[in-house]
Amino acid sequence: MNTEQDTARELRALGEEVCWRAVEERDARFDDTFVYAVSSTGVYCKPSCPSRKARRERVRFFASCDAAEGQGFRACRRCRPRAAASVDPRARLVLRVCHAVETWDEGTPSLEELGRELRVSPHHLQRTFKAITGITPRQYAAAHRLRQFKARMKEGDAVSGAMYEAGYGSSSRLYEKASEQLGMTPAVYGRGGAGMSIGYTTADTSLGRVLVAATARGVCAVTFGERDAELEAALAAEYPAADISRDEGGPSEWLESVLSHVEGTEPCLELPLDLRATAFRLRVWEELRRIPYGATRSYKQVAEAIGQPTASRAVASACAANPVALVTPCHRVVRGDGGLGGYRWGLERKRALLEDERSRAAR
Repeated sequence: MNTEQDTARELRALGEEVCWRAVEERDARFDDTFVYAVSSTGVYCKPSCPSRKARRERVRFFASCDAAEGQGFRACRRCRPRAAASVDPRARLVLRVCHAVETWDEGTPSLEELGRELRVSPHHLQRTFKAITGITPRQYAAAHRLRQFKARMKEGDAVSGAMYEAGYGSSSRLYEKASEQLGMTPAVYGRGGAGMSIGYTTADTSLGRVLVAATARGVCAVTFGERDAELEAALAAEYPAADISRDEGGPSEWLESVLSHVEGTEPCLELPLDLRATAFRLRVWEELRRIPYGATRSYKQVAEAIGQPTASRAVASACAANPVALVTPCHRVVRGDGGLGGYRWGLERKRALLEDERSRAAR
């Protein structure tokens, strides 16, 4: 695969999630596989460029410098993307695996089938793919299949047609897997979330106002703020097509658990969750829930715990995207030097939570 068309096809197979993660981590292994452009600056860069990170919605990915320049972007003077880059065979293997998965004729290929296709041992293929992307080839295949389903639903296909075109062998398989990742049934997703019901309640805490929202499947939001209006607006922005209403009889039991946790009378906060996220973020959040009450971990320690020692920046991004404060205790993740780092709901709240937990744990 040496032509630009082949490279562009590989890039589409790789998926923007993997590309964005490479940019977040400034992963030089991908410098020879794609470039990214920033719409607000008109500049394109290598994934490893040390320049300030752009906002995700302003970033586009291209398979080559020529493709980026063809869309009017100019080369970054800092990272010089046209300069020769050393080819990392592991990154190239990841692209080949993604391309093979996307173009597989039927079903999901096994590791053995991929190994035969690419002439690589299945063990080496699995280890290399997971080391660079953070997920297995099978998980990538599932994510790709779901992307195909979502794209066809957005184009107006019926659920049944989109299901079979995306490679789901049966409706039970679709509802078992897709519903779990979408956070709603496929039919509801096809209507932009219309018909999805979310109940919420708010209350005062020592950390300010808190909002707890839930679907029939579990808690989907725990957020802090100063006023109910801002909390309600944020919830509506997250679920623009859902039926959202204040429901004192809905998540009130879960709200009581959150309030008890804030006051220190319920150290272990375990609630059913209904979350939508990438496989990588779900892994990070699961690891955060293992951090003991009163303890902290660095971003690097969390990255190492999930088997991704170079993914500290991606871990920080996952913490910043956490929608359920306290339940997933992202406040317990700090910088390696002991500094607080960031916190979606304000550093003062993070400091207060950590100090309170340490004090109560020491008693």
